[in-house]
Amino acid sequence: MERFFKLKENNTDVRTEVIGGITTFMTMAYILAVNPSMLSVAGIDPTAALIATCLASFVGTMCMALMANYPFALAPGMGLNAYFAYTVCIGMGYDWRVALAAVAAEGVVFIVLSLTNVREAIFNAIPRTLKKGVTAGIGLFIAFIGLQGADIVVNSDSTLLTYVNFRANFHTEGICAILALIGLFIIIVLHIKGVKAAILIGIIATWVLGMLAQAIGLYQVTPDAGFYSLYPSFGITDFSKFGETFGQVFKADFSGVSITNFIVVLFAFLFVDIFDTIGTLVGVATKADMLDKDGKLPRIKPALLADAIATLVGAIFGTSTTTTFVESSAGVGAGARTGLSSVVTGLLFLLAIFFAPIFTAVPGFATAPALIFVGFLMVTAIVDVDFNDLSEAIPAYLCLLAMPLMYSISEGIAIGVISYVVINVCCGKAKKITPLMYILTLLFIAKYVFL
Repeated sequence: MERFFKLKENNTDVRTEVIGGITTFMTMAYILAVNPSMLSVAGIDPTAALIATCLASFVGTMCMALMANYPFALAPGMGLNAYFAYTVCIGMGYDWRVALAAVAAEGVVFIVLSLTNVREAIFNAIPRTLKKGVTAGIGLFIAFIGLQGADIVVNSDSTLLTYVNFRANFHTEGICAILALIGLFIIIVLHIKGVKAAILIGIIATWVLGMLAQAIGLYQVTPDAGFYSLYPSFGITDFSKFGETFGQVFKADFSGVSITNFIVVLFAFLFVDIFDTIGTLVGVATKADMLDKDGKLPRIKPALLADAIATLVGAIFGTSTTTTFVESSAGVGAGARTGLSSVVTGLLFLLAIFFAPIFTAVPGFATAPALIFVGFLMVTAIVDVDFNDLSEAIPAYLCLLAMPLMYSISEGIAIGVISYVVINVCCGKAKKITPLMYILTLLFIAKYVFL
């Protein structure tokens, strides 16, 4: 392991990598419940979707570990699965097999782009200051996800968002928010005291406290409102269901499918995935101090190739686009620095096929504290932005602002890139802009006009 993963060179050890891998998996485990539920809306059997999710995550994460030696985990992406189900299948009326074909085609295009260095060139073309803004923006984004997952922040008719009414729904939303806040302070205190497993301990402690709250009646199971039992169950996965999705991408019926609309769907998947992945790699790699002196990520090519392979394989298994997960930052926050961490995460996804009911029982309020705290760790990157140079600082700020408010990493990058080019050109600083940044700006503008 030392020879293959270069643990000493990366200032880590087996114990730290294992803890980091488990932590990443724990913060991503929600996808095992959310993705099957999302894809079932499109007509895919939930159990088949669960198996496909686990296998795609396993293959993608292992590719990242063995090809690039990075602690980045992959799984079917949030947002992309919603687009798959609600826009392509329900809105446009396409069969889910056709949607899978679009995802598979996207994967093939990604493999070509990765092998020809196009995606690597895009990564390297983003200015260092903008990369810092991306990192901080992702921090706010995942912290926002955590606040919502814990029901600390809820919808409001008058202000769009507000804090939960602890008294009105104490036994459901209220107690979940309180437990999440307790878990957050557990992580904070342990981290300050130098406990490496602080994030993982916080997740488990919060879950255990939740089960105790359920036992004494503070937490009440209310399935109709989305509050289920916190105790893990021990069911058996029906593996025969996997045959309902495996290889179905090759049986897609394209009769009645407009080639123009199919290309639009393909490019929509392509745009969102490529910049979500690049944004995640920038953010997590920056936080882990993996970028070189020029702001480039070593071994970026195999990392992007692993992501592309995962997308294609995931479509064959029967799930929406598989991509690098921003929750990998939780494992990095726990000390993970090599692919050994990803091996652990990948194996846990494989194991989850057999024990899915246990893993899916981890409640959102237990993983939320980890996301909120890692958000803090990532947002600190903003201090490296030179705020005396407004042509650099303002695009980074707009990028940081857009990600949580637009609920999208790729949209944040788009706003950052467009504003960077426009501001610097108008201020007479066009010489420092690379040709690829101009191309990206035009592509982003075209995306908003045509997609």
